[in-house]
Amino acid sequence: MTAIIIILVIVALLVFWGIGIYNRLVKLRNNRENAFANIDVQLKQRHDLIPQLVATVKGYAEHEKEVLTRVTEARTAAMNATGINDKIQAENALTSALAGLKVSLEAYPDLKANQNFLQLQTEIADIENKIAAVRRYFNTATRELNNAVQTFPSNLFANMFGFKKEPMFEIPQEDRPTLEKAPEIKF
Repeated sequence: MTAIIIILVIVALLVFWGIGIYNRLVKLRNNRENAFANIDVQLKQRHDLIPQLVATVKGYAEHEKEVLTRVTEARTAAMNATGINDKIQAENALTSALAGLKVSLEAYPDLKANQNFLQLQTEIADIENKIAAVRRYFNTATRELNNAVQTFPSNLFANMFGFKKEPMFEIPQEDRPTLEKAPEIKF
């Protein structure tokens, strides 16, 4: 009789331990999704500002249509992306397109002095800084989830319940040289 009680207690402890691991995995996944929701808020603001920026630039840079088209198409793709992984990919393309626009604008000193453009540029820079901050938080949440999914013993439960390693929100390798290059400052 004592052996049965000991076995039942051990089984109960194992069940509660398994429930604890499962609940931790769910909390980490939800934390990651919440972190991406915070990114979505900032991305929506960026998406709203881009048409204003494009319209302002068009008046000065009519022959830069290819760059403006790329930014507009990237914005549309980013707004239509569904799922976290698709949004990460689309937002990376938009970030790259905006970097190309910044390089093209260096040729327009009158535009850089335009008050509307300066205000939009300031707002976009502010949003880009906020996006960078929430991306760091998202990557931290993703790292915590990935650590739990890949480490023993929680990896046993993760595999059983369909938890998997998730991608970080990173700059694609092909965009790194452009984005890591220090801006050229001219007076």
